[in-house]
Amino acid sequence: MQKGFTRRPKAEEPAASHGTNYITPGGLERLKEERHFLLTKERPAVVEVVAWAASNGDRSENADYQYSKRRLRQIDGRIRFLSKRIEAAEVVDPEAPRTGQRATRVFFGATVRYENAAGAKREVCIVGTDEVNLDRNHISWASPLGRASMKAAEDDEVVLHAPGGTETLTVLEVRYERISVEPFREPLGSEVAKKELDR
Repeated sequence: MQKGFTRRPKAEEPAASHGTNYITPGGLERLKEERHFLLTKERPAVVEVVAWAASNGDRSENADYQYSKRRLRQIDGRIRFLSKRIEAAEVVDPEAPRTGQRATRVFFGATVRYENAAGAKREVCIVGTDEVNLDRNHISWASPLGRASMKAAEDDEVVLHAPGGTETLTVLEVRYERISVEPFREPLGSEVAKKELDR
């Protein structure tokens, strides 16, 4: 490989996909539930379809076989990804007792209420990269807002550098409480769901 094609990461880049995976207890449980579903239900169902499609003869023009083999590779890739994320997980419980600055400043697991210059108030929970859910106002610690608010305390002003521009926010409240992560649900398009609809 020529040297022109290599890229060295900058020191300020977050290691969101490498190293430690900060996560809440609920987020780790969700990853484990998804992996368990893929290993015990979805993968065996797809393997069954592959075996059936393979028994139909010529595999080169067998769409069921080709699609199912591709789906099996996707499932195996997702299982490997989830296993690595679970293995690298460092669980941070927002409900754990905190003292000193850890109780009053923004760190991973904090629920932060803030106000922008226009007076609009919003509340976010700072969670791991695998737990982001904007419908629930769960943002990643590696997001622009997550990084801007780190170590801020009540009444501090933080500068948010977002793709839409720069904005000054005032932190109104920092608290640590249970963060409710949406539980894993079997996807509607899964092989398991299709089998149940066929019955």
